[in-house]
Parts: sequence; C-alpha cells; structure tokens
Amino acid sequence: MRPDGRATDELRPLSFQRDFTDMADGSVLVSFGRTQVLCTASIDDDVPRWMRNSGKGWVTAEYSMLPGSSPERIRRRTSGRDQEIQRLIGRSLRAGIDLEALGERSITVDCDVLQADGGTRTASICGGWVALHDAIARLVAAGELEAHPMTTNIAAISVGIIEGEARLDLPYIEDANAEVDMNVVMDGNGNFVEVQGTAEGATFGRDMLNALLDLADGGIRTIVAAQNEVVATAPGPRPDRG
Repeated sequence: MRPDGRATDELRPLSFQRDFTDMADGSVLVSFGRTQVLCTASIDDDVPRWMRNSGKGWVTAEYSMLPGSSPERIRRRTSGRDQEIQRLIGRSLRAGIDLEALGERSITVDCDVLQADGGTRTASICGGWVALHDAIARLVAAGELEAHPMTTNIAAISVGIIEGEARLDLPYIEDANAEVDMNVVMDGNGNFVEVQGTAEGATFGRDMLNALLDLADGGIRTIVAAQNEVVATAPGPRPDRG
C-alpha cells in the first residue's frame, strides 16, 4: 500500500487553475497532490541576439523554489539544480512548437514552486505547456499570428521503483526512498521527448525499465487529456494591466 493509498498506476489529484494571475500573457496554477507550481508565460517582441534575422522565435524557461515551498526555507538563489531543471523545461516545451511559425519573438515560461511534495519539474512542464498555449492563443486572437504554432501537447511525470514495485507520480516520501527515480517527458502523440533515470544504489533490468515507461505513458495520456480539456475553450482577453 502506498502512503496515500493510491494504486501503483494512479496519478495524484491533478488540477490546472487557468489565469491564476492577471499580469502575465498566460498563467496557470498546476497541482499534483500537494505539489503546487505557478507557471506564467511572458512574451517579448525580440529574440536572443544569436537568433536575430533567423525568422524563428524562441521559448525558454526559468524555475525556482520559493522560500516557503518546503519545510526548510529555500534561499532565494538560482542553484545548479535550478539551472538544470529550467533547461529541461525549456527543451521540453520547444519540442511542441514550430519556432518558425512563432516569428521573431521570445516567450519566457517562469515556473515558481509554491509548495513542493515531489515532481516539481514534471509539474512545471505540464503547467508550463498550458501557460505557453494561452499566451500564444492571445497572440492569435489579436491577429498577430495567423495560426497557433504549437504542434502537440508536452507533458511529464515521475516514475520510480520503491520496495521493488514500479509506481507512478512519486510524492516526496516515495521519491526520497526510491531505488530507481525517473522523469519522463512525452508529447501528445506518445513520443518520448526526454527520459532521465537513475538507479540509487541498485541496478534494474530491461523488464523493469519497460514497466516504468509503460506507467509513464499511461499517466501522461491522462495529463494530456486534462490539458486538452483546459484549453478546449479559448482564453479570455487580459484585463487592463495599465
């Protein structure tokens, strides 16, 4: 029995609270159980210098854990771990967008962890996709883009082996004791974007690897369905931000 009573292939309660803030071009509060991440997408009508005159846009991400997000206060800094996670988020989101169709503009997706109970990077990717989608949908509605350049959903989930058992969507209590910890990113077509897996002191076989990937695939299909339900309705206009 898992600590929270879930089945091995069951996600924690998942929600996307759209337009959680008013100022960003796209914003969502994503929750996986007790893990909560505020994802905002901000548009800049410019690209990095090395991309100018390329005809392509750019999507990048920043990630941080806020001081009160864990039992021990997190210092306000960008650690090596934060940098690694924000590069993962940026790579993942770029896999689901046609940068040429975006045009020469940049979008930064900020992922701020309000409460951490495992799976913050995967939650950031899932919520970041919704925030990015909404920011671009507003460009389309304003007539600044002819069509939405996002080509597919992007979602991610953690899986792991605890006490010899493959489990989906690990909270901290399981993540901290996992024999194998893995983060899987996939697109809406069931293709892999990135797989990060580590054996913590014990090796694992191909059969268990396949079991973990199957768990992730099933979980991500559920997340993609939830994302699609959220974005099925176009986001409303932004309130006056003057």
